[in-house]
Amino acid sequence: MDKKGIVIVGLGPADAGKITREAWEWLSGCQEIYLRTNLHPAVQGLPQGLLVRSFDEVYEQHDALEDVLMDIVEQVLALGRRPEGVTYAVPGSPFVAEETTTRILAAAAEVGLPVRVLDGLSFIEPVCSALGLDPTPQLTLVDALHLASLHVPSFPPSVPALISQLGTREELSQLKLTLMANYPDDYPVRLVRDAGMPSQRVEELPLYAIDRAAGLGLLATLYLPARENGRSFEDFQEIIARLRAPDGCPWDREQTHLSLRPYLIEEAYEVLETLDQEDSAHLEEELGDLLLQIGLHAQISTEDEDFKMTDVISAISRKLIRRHPHVFGDMAVASVDNVLTNWEKIKAKERETNGTPEKGMLDGIPSALPALTQADQIQRRAKRVGFDWPEIGPVVAKVEEELRELLEAQTPEERQSEAGDVLFAAVNLARWLDVDPEIALRECNQRFRARFAYIENSARASGRRVEELSFEEMDALWEQAKRASREVDESGDKRGHE
Repeated sequence: MDKKGIVIVGLGPADAGKITREAWEWLSGCQEIYLRTNLHPAVQGLPQGLLVRSFDEVYEQHDALEDVLMDIVEQVLALGRRPEGVTYAVPGSPFVAEETTTRILAAAAEVGLPVRVLDGLSFIEPVCSALGLDPTPQLTLVDALHLASLHVPSFPPSVPALISQLGTREELSQLKLTLMANYPDDYPVRLVRDAGMPSQRVEELPLYAIDRAAGLGLLATLYLPARENGRSFEDFQEIIARLRAPDGCPWDREQTHLSLRPYLIEEAYEVLETLDQEDSAHLEEELGDLLLQIGLHAQISTEDEDFKMTDVISAISRKLIRRHPHVFGDMAVASVDNVLTNWEKIKAKERETNGTPEKGMLDGIPSALPALTQADQIQRRAKRVGFDWPEIGPVVAKVEEELRELLEAQTPEERQSEAGDVLFAAVNLARWLDVDPEIALRECNQRFRARFAYIENSARASGRRVEELSFEEMDALWEQAKRASREVDESGDKRGHE
């Protein structure tokens, strides 16, 4: 091959001794070479007489990495159109952690410019050698800058990871915050410097200290060991599939979507109970039990060839992104009401696009919801299209009106109907006061149970049964229970402000 077009050369991961024989022979026959960066140990050992230029100044001219990459690619293509072409050299392997290579290949193909790639040893081999690590059966390779731009790591914690392209301390600080979403602050990690060189060294340090380490840069790689199995969603899926396998658990194997219905409801209510109790330890456990139900349903559907867990995750991810253009797009919103109104417009457009028959706004509210929650959802959806009073006065008047009508009702059927109207109006008032009626009633039920238990315990303490107490005695004990709970609440508030 002559020298017209573009030749991309991998310089290896360390000094010039790691350059492949093919690449060295090509460089020895060149007069000029363009480096993506001059900051590489192999540069000092390049063939004598070679004119070395670099794109380091491009990094200084742009703030955004995307602009840097575009500029380099455009310049390489322009140089490649010269009669003598261009030799463009990159650290490591041209196809490992080197985005300019794939961009140059795509751009050159569009204009018919020939490209030859002379591969090189990547940083992975000497890093694995320094760590004494076999990358099989699993190893994740991830770019530090990409990872630092996320809120949660993009790989499962039960798989080890090599994080390359370590940048500034500010970027490393953000990187560790991302990793801490799935790893303890003091999780032991290993920092590899100058892999493959005489100055190579490996340092073990806690995750929280990675942005305090000295001597980082292009020749530093962070190794994140795998956490124990069972820490990733994929591990969880494997456990569920194993339970459902022919040699799995007989009970799990015989379950169907329909047979699991009562467990789904039960687990959801147990989660609610831990939320009511503000019990974070049990909340962790109950959320796991609820997740188990989702995992079982997804696995059953996988076996029935209906859909897979990845389809479930993909569908809800697309929906969340589509329905939040103010987060993932360029739409601006001024308030929560704007968000809800826009939500309904997006849903209507989705139905139109999918050819779904037009539904009423209230059709999507599950009939299995508790009645108070149903009423709250009905009223909130009606508000989105403007069917609501402009102020709270008529809302209060409506509660009073419905209460009078209940007291005036004559037949059992009328009383039941009017009682429903009272409750519906009361839910509307709670909504206006920004109170969740279901939670409010659940908390009220808990208070009643606690106070009635106080009455029962007081009766036992006096050697009597609760049914032997007069109403006046029970009412007095009820007031004592109220005062006791109020004193506990007030003392808790005081401690919270100390």
